[in-house]
Amino acid sequence: MSALLAVIYLLIFAIIVLTSYAFMQLKIVGIKVKDFWGFVEANQVLDKLYFFAKQYEKMSSQEQLIYLKEAERVFKAFEKIPNELWEEEYAKYKEVLDKYKDIRMIRWSNS
Repeated sequence: MSALLAVIYLLIFAIIVLTSYAFMQLKIVGIKVKDFWGFVEANQVLDKLYFFAKQYEKMSSQEQLIYLKEAERVFKAFEKIPNELWEEEYAKYKEVLDKYKDIRMIRWSNS
C-alpha cells in the first residue's frame, strides 16, 4: 500500500515539475500562458473554419457574419504567438484568411 502511495506521489510530483518547466519555457520565449492557451483554442477554431471554407462556396449573410467574427478571433490569437510555432498551420491560416478577404469584399460591394 505504501509503495502505491509513493508511486502516486512521484507521478504527481513529475506532473508538477513538467508543468512548471513548460510554463518556464513559455516565459523564456516571451509568451504569456493566457496567450498560448488562446492560441491552442484558436488553432481548434482554425481547423473548423478551414473545413468550413473548403466545404461552402455560398454562405448566408448570418453564416458570413459568424465566419468573419470567428476568423478575427483566430487572427488575434495567432498574432500573439511567434510564427515559428504555427508555421505548420500556415496553409490553413492562409485559406481562412483568403476566404475572410473574399467575404469582406463581397459584403463591402453589396453595401
